Amino acid sequence: MTQNYGFLIDQSKCIGCHACSTACKSENQVPLGVYRTWVKYVETGSYPDVRRRFQVTRCNHCANPPCVRICPVTAMYQRDDGIVEFDPSICIGCKSCMQACPYDSIYLDPETNTAAKCTFCAHRLDVGLEPACVVVCPEHAILAGDLNDPASEISRKLSTAQVSVRKPEQGTGPKLFYINGNDWSLHPSATQTHDSYMWADKVTEQNVTAFERGSIALPVLKSKSGTPIRTPQTQGEPLNGPIQFGGRVAEHMVQTAYTAQHKINWHWELPSYLVTKNIAGGLFMLLSLGAGLGMFTFDSATFLATGFTAMIFMLITTILLIKDLSQPKRFLNILFRPQWKSWVARGAYIMVTFTVMAGLWWLLEAGAFWNILLADFVAGIRPFAAWIVFPFALGVVIYTAFLLNQAEGRDMWQSPLLSFQLLSQSIMVASSVFFGLNTIPAIRLPADSIEFLRVVLPASIVINLLLTLAPKLTSFATDTAMLASREMTHGKFRNHFWWGGIALGHIIPMLLWLFLPFTLPIALTIMIGMFFYEYAFVMAPQYIPNS
Repeated sequence: MTQNYGFLIDQSKCIGCHACSTACKSENQVPLGVYRTWVKYVETGSYPDVRRRFQVTRCNHCANPPCVRICPVTAMYQRDDGIVEFDPSICIGCKSCMQACPYDSIYLDPETNTAAKCTFCAHRLDVGLEPACVVVCPEHAILAGDLNDPASEISRKLSTAQVSVRKPEQGTGPKLFYINGNDWSLHPSATQTHDSYMWADKVTEQNVTAFERGSIALPVLKSKSGTPIRTPQTQGEPLNGPIQFGGRVAEHMVQTAYTAQHKINWHWELPSYLVTKNIAGGLFMLLSLGAGLGMFTFDSATFLATGFTAMIFMLITTILLIKDLSQPKRFLNILFRPQWKSWVARGAYIMVTFTVMAGLWWLLEAGAFWNILLADFVAGIRPFAAWIVFPFALGVVIYTAFLLNQAEGRDMWQSPLLSFQLLSQSIMVASSVFFGLNTIPAIRLPADSIEFLRVVLPASIVINLLLTLAPKLTSFATDTAMLASREMTHGKFRNHFWWGGIALGHIIPMLLWLFLPFTLPIALTIMIGMFFYEYAFVMAPQYIPNS
């Protein structure tokens, strides 16, 4: 019978001693600042009737692990016994597995720059020993064993105890079960979380610089009357009186007193690459439509200038993608040992194929431009070249929607409209760049191509604006999707969204189009506005904790 390992944690027995955390660090040589297992503290009640509850948190070793599917190089894999393992020797540090995990269980090892997480102490199991956390727990609150063996202690306990799991709606089939698991512990959005914990300050991107300067600004808490309460971190005195959060008095307190692990993994490189690849793919889609369907007169000089511009943006895209890797020297692992279920690997092959096919088409047109003997041959195969390149250009633009759909830890990205939005973004920014090339003295677009762009550009701006605002007018499938959307439109990234994405990316270009016929400023404002929008779109969901 195949083994199927899982964990069972009895929350009613856990005393919050951190023995499991320290044993895990010692056994697996886990560096400081990251965790394979950690204890979350949640406090409930109001003074003087307050209770502290503990939750041991770690990898769920899911039966249907999204981190394995999204990994482009099989660095994350599932053993036959159900344990989700990783191979740091081939990991490229793309951090996709961290975005796919709905439980914040995976971290980037600061020493190896590769993904790491709980391995169920597989090296111990393979020689007949139990995981280190199980052995060291003084209350026998942690059980580990074969779920398929009815005689195992964990199976016998599961047959009689009422248990719960974290985020069952994700469909991952988590095999970390909790006895007496509480909603305010299992669901991160159920409790208040602040930058200051009971005996530690949470390191955020905003206070890292202040920390290095030695001037972290601690939050000012207020009493019912509005009088500031001196915090124990600054005054060495206990808090007293009801505390006011956001104008509401916390007569009943439910808050996270300590937790760990939540990190921001993707930064400005991903929003930038979304813009640059949309320009590259969009320009060749427009060129393909012109050459394949005859929507505007094909002009060799225009094609060469526009195609060269697209290739430059594709080169920038590649540089951004490699820069974002924590192990950039292993980039070729995506091509040499791809994991075909991953849209990271599929996307890499789509972009490589697009670059090769578009580059060959461009070289043929360049040859025909300089050698009249090739002109008739190239003119004959031009429609075929256009329809070969078009699907790969489309793939370059929209594959990211499927990649973000695999990032199951960020529910706001799970939108059925995302591929259509990326397509409209691409046509919008590409047509503005295409039109902007007309301002270069050496390039003069054919008259019918200008008329074509006069229709496409404003239409794509309106369509993309509607697709951008549409998700804000509907309900959200999960609370984390709703919180991320609120963070983007009304929270930390509201200026990026409204002033950048909406105003600079849509409203101002449309006004320029209507009243000032300057095409280059339109292209620049759309590109900058789209970066700000993509930055808010990529960053906001990452600020919502999953643990």
